[in-house]
Order: sequence, then structure tokens, then C-alpha cells
Amino acid sequence: MKNNRNILFLFLFQISVSLLIILSVEFIIGNLGNGFIVLVNCVDWVKRRKISLADQILTALALSRIGVLCLAFLNWWVSVLYPVQSRTGESLKSIYFTWTTMNHFSIWLATSLCIFYFLKIANFSNSIFLYLKWRIEKVVSVTLLISLFLLFLNIVLLNTYLDVWIDRYKGNRTFHYSSRNPSVFSPLFLFTNTMFTFIPFTVSVTTFLLLIFSLWKHLKKMQHNARELRDTSTTIHVKALKNVIAFLLLYTTYFLSFLVKVWSSELLDKSLIISFCQTAGIAFPSGHSYVLIVGNSKLKKACLSVLWWLRCRFKDVEPRGP
Repeated sequence: MKNNRNILFLFLFQISVSLLIILSVEFIIGNLGNGFIVLVNCVDWVKRRKISLADQILTALALSRIGVLCLAFLNWWVSVLYPVQSRTGESLKSIYFTWTTMNHFSIWLATSLCIFYFLKIANFSNSIFLYLKWRIEKVVSVTLLISLFLLFLNIVLLNTYLDVWIDRYKGNRTFHYSSRNPSVFSPLFLFTNTMFTFIPFTVSVTTFLLLIFSLWKHLKKMQHNARELRDTSTTIHVKALKNVIAFLLLYTTYFLSFLVKVWSSELLDKSLIISFCQTAGIAFPSGHSYVLIVGNSKLKKACLSVLWWLRCRFKDVEPRGP
């Protein structure tokens, strides 16, 4: 019996270490990718003295994701190194408020980017669509303003839940996740964040479906006119769909990580489940940066130039034979 427990403990420890390694790799890769996007766009902005709307969204998105990655990694280390101090009421407020804000901007900026590319690429004769297509900047601005209202509402609900929870257990100076008390609050926090995450997720899926419908209509029109199928518009549609599919796969993984936390709220004191969900969720802000780099001609060209430069540098430092 004791040997079985030791084997189980060793197995869980190995999984925890593996998840920590994956989380660390995601943190490094994600910051490199998002930092590269910010650097390239800022350098181009300085050179041209202007920056397009798409590059503005990309830069703001990359900055918000750097904040999300740093906060997630820092929060993990604080919870490990200072398990008691990190569970005070004030620290919980700071962690939840900062995380909610960073996560909100990261998600909504990605959704705004989806809306921008959809309006740029899709072709519909509908008057409402054409009205929105001619006013892309206003559509993106209104989307971000609506997101700010939703962020305010999310913060208000979060603050209300936290105040009620802290008042209920204000007799304790610290709040341990190992106790049963925090389970009263955690499901509420996770459910609220999941609901506010579901809104931009639905918008992104809708734009994806409309983009598919636009491509289908375009191909049908070309077949009717007996033209060559593979024209410029078709290529742009297919390229956009590939990028959106990769985006939605990562986004779905991120959204499901929230749902798993809600469904397993009674097990939230199990650090392994928290680590697994966090590792799966961080794959979205980390991996999507490379999808954006590959899908953007300017970023892709800059990335290839950097890789070529690094390759030449490594060749120069390689020791030569006698």
C-alpha cells in the first residue's frame, strides 16, 4: 500500500515538473514571438512616421499578451514560493483584477483583428455589410468601446464577489486554497470570466463562418462565369481561413481550459488540475503570435531576415578544420 502511494506521488510529481517545463517554454516562446511583433511594428512606425490600423491592433495585442504571459508565470511562482502571503484578500484582489484586465484586452484585441480581416477580405452585396466595410476603423473603435463597458461590468461583478467572500471570512487574516472556504468564491470567478470570454469567442466564430460563406459564394460565382477557380480573391480567402482556423483551435483550447476549471470547481485545491488548465490556456497567447507572424507578409519577411542573419552568424562562429 505504501509503495503504491509512493509510486502515485512520484507519477504526479513528474507530471507537475513536466507541466512546469511546458509552461516555462510557452512563456519564453510567447514573449519572443509577441516581442518580435512589437519590435518590427515599432521600427516600421519610426521609419514611415505612420502605422496602419492592422499594425496598431497587432502591436497592442502583442503587448497585452506579453502582460498575460508574465502575469501567469509570476502568479505561478508567487503561489509556490509564498503560498500564505499570496492568499491574502488584498493580494487576491490585485491578482484577479490585473489578470482579468490583461486577459480581457488580449481576447478583445484578437477579436477586433478577426473583425478587421473579415471586413477587409469578405465580399457581400448586403448594404449593411458594405456600410461596415467602408467604415472599418469606426467598427473596430466601437467594438473596443463595447469591450471596455464589458470590462467595467466584469470588474464590478468580480469586486462584488470578492468583497462578499472576504467579509464572510474576514476573521481569518489569510485565505488558504487548501481549505474549503475559497471554493465558495472560485466557481463564481471562473463562471463570470467564462461568460465574458464566451462573448468575443462567439464573435470570432461568427466571423469565421461568414468568411467561409463568402468564399463559397465567390467560388460559386466563378464557376457560374466559367472562370479559373484559383484567382487572387480565392487565394486571399483561403489564406485568411487557414490563419483563422489556427486561431480558433488555440482559442477553443483556451476557452475549454476555463470550462474545465468551472466543471471541476470542487477539485480546485488540486494544484495539478490548475497547472494543467493554465498550461493549456497559455498556449493561446503564446502560440497565436507565430500564426500572426506567418500570416503577415511584413512580419514573415522580417522573421526570415532574422533567421537568415542568425544562420550566417552561426556559420561564422563554427570552428573550421585544419
